[in-house]
Amino acid sequence: MAVDCLLLDVDGVLVRYARHLRVRHLAAACGCSAASVHAALFDSGLDREHDSGLDSDVYLARLGQALGTPVSAAQWQAARIAASMPQAGVIERVQRIARHLPIAVLTNNGAMMADTIPRLLPTLADALRGRILCSGALGGRKPDPAVFLQATALLGLRPERTLFVDDLFTNVRGARVAGLQAETAADSRTFGKVMKRYGLGG
Repeated sequence: MAVDCLLLDVDGVLVRYARHLRVRHLAAACGCSAASVHAALFDSGLDREHDSGLDSDVYLARLGQALGTPVSAAQWQAARIAASMPQAGVIERVQRIARHLPIAVLTNNGAMMADTIPRLLPTLADALRGRILCSGALGGRKPDPAVFLQATALLGLRPERTLFVDDLFTNVRGARVAGLQAETAADSRTFGKVMKRYGLGG
């Protein structure tokens, strides 16, 4: 089956995400301990709520309340960028593919990541303009098949002609249930193999 669009996960495919670096960076910015930031974001379930649709302003307000100091969107974004190392080999392949095939991303992250990803991946920013989908804006998370159907509908794509790549097989399985073509890849080597299998080069 031909492919009309390459739909990519972010964390684990385009970048390597290190949660502890995010915690450390935000703690330094806010003058808090790393333990308190981890508790406020993750132990409380607040970050997952944001990923699932919690309004970003409400999320930041609750985070600030938990830490006892205001947290700005800029501070949040800087911490997220500091914790995300772009996978150069994958990105170079995607850049080449994007010259002849539309690309998009679907990530289990809060809505603020839509503005963060272009800064995190500047060489892909133009190709991804208007094509960054975050679970927090969709109101659902991968691997729910409904999220994949919602994503392809928003992008104007046919599920069966969309190739989705994620580092987690549970998300790949959800995409396949939704009718997408889907494969697992977590580095440049495995990503390259998938692209060649689908005749996309890269």
